[in-house]
Amino acid sequence: MIYEKIISRRTIRRYELRAVSKEILIKCVDAARLSPSAANRQPLKYVIVDDEALLEKVFITLRWAGYLPNYPISSEEMSRAYIVILLDKNISSRADYDVGIAAMSISMVAFDEGISSCILASADRERLRNILRIPESLDIMLVVAIGYSAEKSVVEKVKNDDIRYWLDDEGVLHVPKRELESIVKWNGF
Repeated sequence: MIYEKIISRRTIRRYELRAVSKEILIKCVDAARLSPSAANRQPLKYVIVDDEALLEKVFITLRWAGYLPNYPISSEEMSRAYIVILLDKNISSRADYDVGIAAMSISMVAFDEGISSCILASADRERLRNILRIPESLDIMLVVAIGYSAEKSVVEKVKNDDIRYWLDDEGVLHVPKRELESIVKWNGF
């Protein structure tokens, strides 16, 4: 069951104008909080953004799709919530693994609730820090956009080692993924 959910979850960048409940957002962060943490240090903190006055301000600080400039096109397609994952530098100077695990936990809990997400590392961090009044003792690690999907995304086989995703004429996002046989070896190389 978990395997089927993981392989069917897709990154979504265009969302319906429908709010995500506070209960689901709390559930996402609680799953991240309880996820594995290196040496159990638990250096991550979270800012949940669902205030209408902040959504567009956060949206414009994010870079959404490297292979599709100006996508999503407008704030009408933006997610209806964001979870900003922060590193508390007073606890640890690094959280490389923790942050990825937390982001995936958030993403999968949202998916289990019928909600889509996009994990974003590319952002104007200083501008985002100012908008959300994030103290200097906290580093912005990732932003997880969350909302109800307004697009379809499908997996394609990688051809000619080209991993660039693209939109077709119907607006379906095609995302090439390497085949399992090309990335795994048994018992060594």
